Amino acid sequence: QLQLVESGGGLVQPGGSLRLSCVASRYTLAYYAIGWFRQAPGKEREGVSCITSKGDNTKYADSVKGRFTISRDNTKNTVYLQMNSLKPEDTAVYYCNSRYLPFWTWGQGTQVTVSS
Repeated sequence: QLQLVESGGGLVQPGGSLRLSCVASRYTLAYYAIGWFRQAPGKEREGVSCITSKGDNTKYADSVKGRFTISRDNTKNTVYLQMNSLKPEDTAVYYCNSRYLPFWTWGQGTQVTVSS
């Protein structure tokens, strides 16, 4: 089963930026619409953004619209999430997965902590 690996998280001050990467090993992502999700402590996992297989259409949760940008490079088998103007409420573990059900096995995610 396809499994994705997330990276790029870290500790950043409010207003800072991070770029997350989502890579698949042994499988090509180019056929699939991909979503970024996040789960904050004590909260349910929520959708953040998604992108079509060709990268020609994107969607964002209202909470990140105008601050986050999703993109992909199918030649590198990678999907990105550029996060700007980060806020403490963006603190969460970020995951990537299929845009549509059924989800693939969830990876370990990458921790994003926004704090001064």
